[in-house]
Amino acid sequence: MKFAHLRFDGQSTPRLAVTLGSGALFLDEVMDEAPADLQELIERGEEGLAHVRAVVDQAVAQRVSLTPIDELRHASAVLRPPHILAVGANYAAHASELKLRSESAMTVFALWPNSLTAHEATTTWPGEISQQVDYEAELGVIIGKPAKNVSVRDALDYVWGYTVVNDITARDIQFSEAQWSRCKSFDGFTPTGPVVVTADEVPDPQDLWLTTNVDGHILQDASSGEMVRTVAEIISYLSRSATIPAGTLISTGSPGGAGYSRKPPVFLRDGSTVTVSIDGIGYLTTHCRVI
Repeated sequence: MKFAHLRFDGQSTPRLAVTLGSGALFLDEVMDEAPADLQELIERGEEGLAHVRAVVDQAVAQRVSLTPIDELRHASAVLRPPHILAVGANYAAHASELKLRSESAMTVFALWPNSLTAHEATTTWPGEISQQVDYEAELGVIIGKPAKNVSVRDALDYVWGYTVVNDITARDIQFSEAQWSRCKSFDGFTPTGPVVVTADEVPDPQDLWLTTNVDGHILQDASSGEMVRTVAEIISYLSRSATIPAGTLISTGSPGGAGYSRKPPVFLRDGSTVTVSIDGIGYLTTHCRVI
């Protein structure tokens, strides 16, 4: 199943919907006590998801009318995750081009919740603060139940779903500070979506293709199989030191092709449009404005 937070123009609060092709089925229109957002659905556990599946199947069988998605606006695919964790230098090519080490201990940092934004949203940043804003295609992993001391073998059993993430980064700040959270946590620097796909629809998270298109040019094009550490290894590693709460979003690193390393460099500029895509999940588009 594919879930999205959607709203009509003029509405301030997005609603949780299942997307079916080009249409959306709002859960609050077909079920009593519908979950208000994805986090609430995840917290209801396996029984909650099974109930939603049954309701949606019945609605489809009854040919309930869907709302065309092109009449709606997206919110972030995850709205209020308890944590947003990110892994750096997790593709050898990306680590090499940024002159970072990927063979040592895993690089982990937190992203701030204000950075979350939606598919087709416009991300703005002050030009006097950063003139080296870069793109990073990443596979986002959403944890489905509390994970503590999880083995690599069992780690994927803790995954609720997957989404597309663009880990936008102010490179000039990244390389001038000792930590990475601020350079990646400007308002709107973590677009996610357009949907969250449940884990059963992604048989192998290491067999997905990621691409980044900036202003009509393909600049990243790689397989998730090139990760230095697999999704299962990331979850296991993180769960050893602290419990990972249900609903946590983990951004798993970006392949090679970042704008910073290109000659000449390719940075996001005023008016740029960047689209990150991942097989089986979708296309995540961000519009850029420098203020």
